[in-house]
Amino acid sequence: MMKRNLRSIFLAIVATVVVASFAFRTAGAASAEATASDVFDAVLKLTSQIPGEARTSRSLGTERQGHAVVIDSNGLALTIGYLILEAESVNLTTNDGKVVPAEILAYDHNTGFGMVRAIQPLGVKPVRMGDSARAEGGVSALAVGHGGMGNAVPVNIVSRRDFSGYWEYILEDAIFTSPPFPSFGGAALIDQGGHLIGIGSLIIPNAGDPDSHSPGNMFVPINAIKPIMADLLDQGRSEKKPNPWIGIYTNDQQGFLIVQRLADGGPSAKAGVEVGDIIVSVGNKPVKGQMDFYRKLWATGGPGTEISLGVLKPGKGLQILPVTAGDRYRWLRMSRGN
Repeated sequence: MMKRNLRSIFLAIVATVVVASFAFRTAGAASAEATASDVFDAVLKLTSQIPGEARTSRSLGTERQGHAVVIDSNGLALTIGYLILEAESVNLTTNDGKVVPAEILAYDHNTGFGMVRAIQPLGVKPVRMGDSARAEGGVSALAVGHGGMGNAVPVNIVSRRDFSGYWEYILEDAIFTSPPFPSFGGAALIDQGGHLIGIGSLIIPNAGDPDSHSPGNMFVPINAIKPIMADLLDQGRSEKKPNPWIGIYTNDQQGFLIVQRLADGGPSAKAGVEVGDIIVSVGNKPVKGQMDFYRKLWATGGPGTEISLGVLKPGKGLQILPVTAGDRYRWLRMSRGN
């Protein structure tokens, strides 16, 4: 029943015909149904305003736009965290044009999730969270953005693997899909039962595998938020001890880590690391690529840890620099969730 309904929705999207009559049946509750229209309506447009003095205003902008997905009847919505990072205001827009202000509840750097709650009733039904562990390679799904059927695309899950980002970030068991969905930020990945299994994060050139030339998207798997949901709702961040943060942005070129940018006033900048330096070791242990660098860095302790960072400086040779790790949340002047 579920597969037949989703297949019908896929065909409806491709043929651009009405899909409201096709139903997703929720797992484990034969009497509860969510129509395709309900699922589409639960994906809202999110807009945020960020003050010019914010740490992320230069890299991410002061006006950000993407999507948020309603997951409970009280207006709780998931999005991708960079859309609301350091925001001073957030608005949600429904498919019928209703604009509702929202409060920022949480931001989690380790997963990338952001969480907001509408201040006024939205008038939409929530999407149920599914089990992203079942989202294996070869499985079909829907990538859904704000705007209804016109902003929904059938996709294939082409791989599951760990992902590292230049902003000191590793996402374990990320979901990679193809073809590319241009409206990816905060978009919903919906499984064949009409459940939310991922939140859109990036568009990438190598969705199939790291060495492929198959463009697609990366989604944060929904299961990553389940163990920390209570923490995020209670205090805006996970209780897990934060990783040591050194404020460095690297470009991995065939295993050579080249510093491309430094956080203003961050630990690495204070220690004398410069753009163009090549990172070669952490605590006298050689690093082999970006992911290996982060894992060895995070194994040293937490904020306040002094880390011996080996850098190869052009024209100056190898230097061992003592870097005192910081707390990314404090550098971002984080309050509750932001």
